[in-house]
Amino acid sequence: MDDHSFLTKPVFGLDIIAKSALLTDRLKELSVHHYECCVSYKKILKAMDFNIDTVTDYHNIPFLPVRLFKQHELLSIEKDQIIKSMTSSGTTGQQVSKIFLDRTTAKLQTKVLAKIVESYVGKSRLPMIILDSSSVVKDRAMFSARGAGILGFSMFGRDKVYALDENMALDFEALEAFLERHKGKEILLFGFTFMIWQYFYKFLKETDHCIDLSNGILIHGGGWKKLEGQSVSQEKFKEELRNVCGIKKIHDYYGMVEQTGSVFMECEHGYLHSSTFGDVIIRRAFDFSVADFGEEGIIQVLSVIPESYPGHSLLTEDKGVLLGEDSCPCGRKGKFFKVTGRLKNAEIRGCSDTYVS
Repeated sequence: MDDHSFLTKPVFGLDIIAKSALLTDRLKELSVHHYECCVSYKKILKAMDFNIDTVTDYHNIPFLPVRLFKQHELLSIEKDQIIKSMTSSGTTGQQVSKIFLDRTTAKLQTKVLAKIVESYVGKSRLPMIILDSSSVVKDRAMFSARGAGILGFSMFGRDKVYALDENMALDFEALEAFLERHKGKEILLFGFTFMIWQYFYKFLKETDHCIDLSNGILIHGGGWKKLEGQSVSQEKFKEELRNVCGIKKIHDYYGMVEQTGSVFMECEHGYLHSSTFGDVIIRRAFDFSVADFGEEGIIQVLSVIPESYPGHSLLTEDKGVLLGEDSCPCGRKGKFFKVTGRLKNAEIRGCSDTYVS
């Protein structure tokens, strides 16, 4: 699968017709590849009596339930080709997904993530604050979702500093020194939503420490389920962070270890966007048909990236609403949507809410 010409396409510049053609061709190609190379995927499609050759629209490509990756090791490569494996986050006792990467898929993840994020923060590497502890990324061979997220987003920064020590306490001296070195410069911040709230925001709020991050751009994701229990909405999250550190540019993102690289970034108007390299479909729970705009359903995610495992079309355990396509006020083309919650009885899982003290 050497044709990666999709990487040359504009990140948010294809209209519905052009993007549909690109996704149909690439996702059909991936389906054939995994059918031929992954025994389990082949068995699933045969059990469905599904013929890939009949596909004329990517909406009709079969999806796998994301939970399947917790129960089975699904590979489309030989084991000696694995260069990295990643696990999803899960609280104690829960099963975790295990994803296997070869060199090609790992490179595609990096390139696609770079193109998406650069469209928000620019191509220049910015001084970077990671709102987490460096201990999370110490095992390079076996990444958790949290560690993979930190490593992936770290490539957009320079002179990186971790805001939390190994005990999850705010390293205020390190932050002050960093901010003094980069006074007046634009700064990139990255972290997971619950960690930011619990260990960064609360410390500043409770101690009255003053940090000026008015030049900052914060990218964050995961962990909303625990914050809902504390009555923290997206609006409150942004407002409270502005109050304690002055940061105004805040972008949530939606993503998962089963499709690393294909993140859905929040625009300036608060909507999550699908890029050229992935898509979302909202499906009705009772028959999995495609829901209408404004109709809540189960989120299906699609990605052009996964070659080492059959993760190109997945049904998540999240609910969402599709708000429009090619019509967002921010000017980005593609679908835009909101995540509205988790399916009932689905495991509570997030990239950031699994720290155990």
